[in-house]
Amino acid sequence: MRCRYSKKLPFFILLVFFVLPLGAQVPGRDFNDVPELGSQAAVVMDAVTGTFLYSKNPDEVIPPASLTKLMTMHLALKAIKAKPALLDEVIVPPPESWAVNQPPRSSLMFLANGQRTSLRELLLGLAIPSGNDAAVAVALQFAPTVNAFAEMMNSEARALGLVNTHFDEPSGISEFNLTTARDFAHFCRFYIRTHPETLEEYHSVREFAYPRAENVAEVFRSRPGTIVQYNRNRLLETVEGVDGLKTGYIDESGHNIALTAKRGETRFIAVILGAPLRGGEQIRNEDGRRLMTWAFDNYKTVFPLSPVLESPRVWKGKANYVNLATREPLEFTSLIDRAAPLYYRTDLVDPLIAPIPGGSPVGNLIYYDDEGELYRVPLVTVEEIEAGGFFKRLFDSIRLFFMKR
Repeated sequence: MRCRYSKKLPFFILLVFFVLPLGAQVPGRDFNDVPELGSQAAVVMDAVTGTFLYSKNPDEVIPPASLTKLMTMHLALKAIKAKPALLDEVIVPPPESWAVNQPPRSSLMFLANGQRTSLRELLLGLAIPSGNDAAVAVALQFAPTVNAFAEMMNSEARALGLVNTHFDEPSGISEFNLTTARDFAHFCRFYIRTHPETLEEYHSVREFAYPRAENVAEVFRSRPGTIVQYNRNRLLETVEGVDGLKTGYIDESGHNIALTAKRGETRFIAVILGAPLRGGEQIRNEDGRRLMTWAFDNYKTVFPLSPVLESPRVWKGKANYVNLATREPLEFTSLIDRAAPLYYRTDLVDPLIAPIPGGSPVGNLIYYDDEGELYRVPLVTVEEIEAGGFFKRLFDSIRLFFMKR
């Protein structure tokens, strides 16, 4: 890598955000092969950097249907991390969660009277067959009522900044659950970063058998009535790298999917909402395939090595040099054929004059390749530099005067 110290940057510093605004372009070229989708709304995001690569009606409010279950799982997993023994404790499903007490046309894991299960099984029942009964059972493990659990879901959504997301109940069957493709992509990114183990342990598991002998009363153990159901995310088997997350459908929303795939070091998240009722499952799946294929064909995540940052000269201070640090992560999203080779340089305010508080922005670390700039990260001071004494300030003022002539 190349490193260069520049004196040409103006004194003000232009800040860059970790998450690029929706619709912002990764530096490079325009694409003519952006996929045309049959679904009502969709986005594609780089899961590491949070950069949006594609959007269609990203802020249109649509019921998430069973994508809602991801928030239900998140709250359960959050509680389990605080008390891991909860995962395999024996649970007797309450009557409100029995399959016979769910709304018509519910997807089910088939909880019933007299069964014994665990949170681990309930989470599998949420992730694979998308059981509405499992959602109610999980909710009632952590709240006195389903409505109280919905309030917990909304409180968490507010805390995560999901301004266009609202939950009415934990399964997704209600049309009063609401979200947007943009909001839900942000949530999926948070979910994957917070619970990465769930992709292997729950969301990419292909089948689920329930009830088994150990779930039913002893008198039924020779014939437990086991039902084998398969993961509703068909793209697990047809698109390279797909390992999650969740599908959903109700009449009011159409067919939805929250999708993630990883190839090499790059992971993308796609949220597709509102595929039409007629033929919608096939349309949704084709939209997911197109989006993931397009994203991996055109983009990648770049993980630069941490550079050795020189300590720049400080004038009129008690110390003559200050240490620097990057204020944001170094990873960025690049076009697939850029960033190899990758260089960096620093553009710093010059002169740096004390006093300088710790954490002050003083320039940018800029990554570039042979075609031009790719990404810039703000640089800040590590420590405070206090003003020097009278003679130190006078001497440095004289030196600066003659340096500028």
